[in-house]
Amino acid sequence: MIYLVRQSSEANKVLVRDMYQEIRVSEAYLAKLLQTLSRHGLVSSAKGRGGGFYLNAANLEHSLMDVVRVIDGKESVEACVLGIRECSEVQPCAVHHVLGPAKADFNTALYQTRFRDLAQPESSPFDFPM
Repeated sequence: MIYLVRQSSEANKVLVRDMYQEIRVSEAYLAKLLQTLSRHGLVSSAKGRGGGFYLNAANLEHSLMDVVRVIDGKESVEACVLGIRECSEVQPCAVHHVLGPAKADFNTALYQTRFRDLAQPESSPFDFPM
C-alpha cells in the first residue's frame, strides 16, 4: 500500500512486474493480493494498454485495518495473539493481559491510519525506500 500511495495515481498506473521488483515480493503473490484488494475496492485497476493498479481519491480514504480485514479476515483482528480460540476476558490465555493492551493499541493505529497518511515519508512510521 505504501508503494501504491507514493508511486501511483489515476494518471500513473503501476504494473505488478514493476512493483514486485521494488518491494521484493513474489510477482504471483503480489498479483493475487492486488486483485483481491481491487475486488474489495481498496485499490483501483485498469485493464489493457496503459492499465495497471493505482489509488484514486476514494481509495486513499481506506484504513490499514481495511487491508488487514480483507487479507487476513475479520476474525484475525480480534483473535488471541497465541491463536487460542477460548481466550477471552473471562477465560484469558497466559499472555492476554500482558499483550492485550498492546494489540488493542496496534489495532487502533491500523483503524486510524488512512492510506493518504502514508503519502509523506516524514509522516509515515514506515521506512520504505522508493
